[in-house]
Amino acid sequence: MSYENIKVIGFDADDTLWVNETYFREAEQEFARLLSNYETPNKIDQELFKMEINNLGLYGYGIKAFTLSMVESALELSNYNVSSKTIEKILNIGKDMLNKPVELLDGVEEVLKTLSKKYRLILATKGDLLDQERKLEKSGLTDYFHHIEVLSDKKENNYSKLLNHLDVKPEEFLMIGNSLKSDVLPLVHLKAHAIHVPFHTTWAHEEVTEKETNGKEYKTISSLKELLKLLN
Repeated sequence: MSYENIKVIGFDADDTLWVNETYFREAEQEFARLLSNYETPNKIDQELFKMEINNLGLYGYGIKAFTLSMVESALELSNYNVSSKTIEKILNIGKDMLNKPVELLDGVEEVLKTLSKKYRLILATKGDLLDQERKLEKSGLTDYFHHIEVLSDKKENNYSKLLNHLDVKPEEFLMIGNSLKSDVLPLVHLKAHAIHVPFHTTWAHEEVTEKETNGKEYKTISSLKELLKLLN
């Protein structure tokens, strides 16, 4: 696979540059503990996931959307008997997540520093604007990016608009991220380039089937550091 025509490289943020999904898993476990009088952990987990998916169109992605879905799930799972004290604890789970430090993944700064000398780098992430801006600020990585885009979703049309806005042809664009569904397959369909860097935890909504990836042309690497060999 040749990357010699690449001019612009897009990076996903959560679980590509820094830890994110791990905090959601911890929050889900805490939520299940709070509601353990009403249901089994497995049932609580399933109902919360269903609620999140139902609310995606209204709230989008991110911690605030997740917190609202936890509150709504708690009301339903408890048949509206959940105490105001428990609701307060659920809100505090969300606040604690928003206050987490930004933990960069291995080699991130070195990779961005090196590649930014040769390519135009952009950040293309989805989620809550305020939260993503806060994380980027805390990460200390802002200066490496030529452009920052917080998308409401990461489908083909979202990327199409982004490439038009950047005035870059699909064959000149490379996207790098941990999600096959959001960071890889839409770009492959647009005839752009994509590299998958798996993270050890994936949200169920981001999982794809073998049928969806079959025959699709993209590369998988185990660490961002491998980009330096591929692109330099």
